[in-house]
Amino acid sequence: MNTYIPSADSIEKKWYVVDATDMTLGRLASEVAKVLRGKNKPYYTPFLDTGDYVIIVNAEKIKVTGKKMDQKIYFRHSEYVGSAKYTTLREMMRTKPVRVVEKAVRGMLPQGRLGDQMYTKLHVYEGPAHKHQAQKPEELKF
Repeated sequence: MNTYIPSADSIEKKWYVVDATDMTLGRLASEVAKVLRGKNKPYYTPFLDTGDYVIIVNAEKIKVTGKKMDQKIYFRHSEYVGSAKYTTLREMMRTKPVRVVEKAVRGMLPQGRLGDQMYTKLHVYEGPAHKHQAQKPEELKF
């Protein structure tokens, strides 16, 4: 008995659009990561990029539970001494809501080259409009 491994040519990639209005950040990110990895397909292979393209709209309208708005901290460092910056989720949602969703989804993808390749298929937009109408994306419900 042989194991079926799809070739790069046989993998069919679709486009999906997700409306993030009133969705919880972590639940949205985990479902989108599954689609980006291709775990929703019968020929999923862990070492191949079998996933689809995902467009997330209305990123500024996501919600979180509990006290995460004030207690969740984003850290960045420029590699200079004393240049550590800490930002709360509330501040990030006010200034860069797209970055919040991108970081949540990126953390749920594999780390390395394969994860980087999957991450390039994610497109997040702050409002309801996106520029991928030519790809005819299907609506994805969770």
